[in-house]
Amino acid sequence: YSAAWVSSLSMGMVFFCSPIVSIFTDLFGCRKVAVIGAAVGFVGLLSSSFVSTIEPLYFTYGILFACGCSFAYQPSLVILGHYFKKRLGLVNGIVTAGSSLFTVSLPFLLRVLIDSVDLFNTLRVLCILMFILFLAGFTYKPLVSNAKDKEGAKKGKFRFPSEKKVFNFSVFKVMSYRIWAFGIPAALFGYFVPYVHLMKHVEDRFGDNVRKEVLLLCLGITSGIGRLIFGRVADYIPGAKKVYLQVTSFFFIGLMSMMIPLCHIFGGLIAVCLFMGLFDGCFICIMAPIAFELVGAQDISQAIGFLLGLMSIPMTVGPPIAGLLHDRLGTYDVAFYLAGVPPLIGGAVLCIIPWVHERQKLKERAKTVDGETTEKMLENESTLVSDAAEKTVKEMESGF
Repeated sequence: YSAAWVSSLSMGMVFFCSPIVSIFTDLFGCRKVAVIGAAVGFVGLLSSSFVSTIEPLYFTYGILFACGCSFAYQPSLVILGHYFKKRLGLVNGIVTAGSSLFTVSLPFLLRVLIDSVDLFNTLRVLCILMFILFLAGFTYKPLVSNAKDKEGAKKGKFRFPSEKKVFNFSVFKVMSYRIWAFGIPAALFGYFVPYVHLMKHVEDRFGDNVRKEVLLLCLGITSGIGRLIFGRVADYIPGAKKVYLQVTSFFFIGLMSMMIPLCHIFGGLIAVCLFMGLFDGCFICIMAPIAFELVGAQDISQAIGFLLGLMSIPMTVGPPIAGLLHDRLGTYDVAFYLAGVPPLIGGAVLCIIPWVHERQKLKERAKTVDGETTEKMLENESTLVSDAAEKTVKEMESGF
């Protein structure tokens, strides 16, 4: 239960910091935020290698390292919008597929390192990856400069913007985004339970006679494939209808989670993980394209930030609750059954988003047409008044 809180807190903090990261990204740019985030993550990971009990890991790994990763992660999504428009889904798929590559390779690398140099030295080796991420942050070069940057450059100093510009809560005025931003966290209460507890479940059911790392291998490979395939598919689906891809992914992930306790042979778990990874990739790669469709390019940074921040609550709470159920019941079966319910309910809620978004667009068009009609009527009225005035003047002149 305590160990589950460390990994769960780490995942939750990555997303909990996202609203703050989006604000800093708008203020200081992708490059500075990514570089500082990687540096903080490096310090957190390095300090974690010097602790000897689990309690300090709540801060060094669960908070410090996770916050650094959050500041390094979100700019990598925002910067893509500066370079790509039509193929944004495919590009997100390619970029996020990189994490799947490490999901496939790291379990085997970590086992070799831990057996060779122990856990603490393994964490120090992993610091090399954070240093590479630190250097990669310097390559972020935004192509679109906002008004604040231009104004600050002209005056030679940075002026802190108004509170309304810093906290852009206007995105929540968009009904379709509001449903999306609260529907996804509702679906995620059980989403990450299999990823945290699957290995322990395999040990309880099959013992040490099976190579449980194969399951992570299956998840990583098919997740990468899913990100590439569904990222490309998303580019061909118009507007907010991309949400239906996420609905499909939630349905299959919830169903696969419920099937985990039913697998009494290891091959069955492999099949479940293959499908789960495929639709996990679908869910991840189209978040940014959907946010772009719902709120537009100008507000996409904080739209993603608020969403990831709301996602942190179920991601942090869900896995420890599953661990608590295991401690009380002695099995993960009930936890996996319950974990499949929220994705199914959340996916059903998301189904109404395309309809709501289309109604919003129709209302905006109607307001625009009404505004233009009123403006034309006023112009015609002023024209008639001016023509009448000119006619009166001419009649008076002719009378004289």
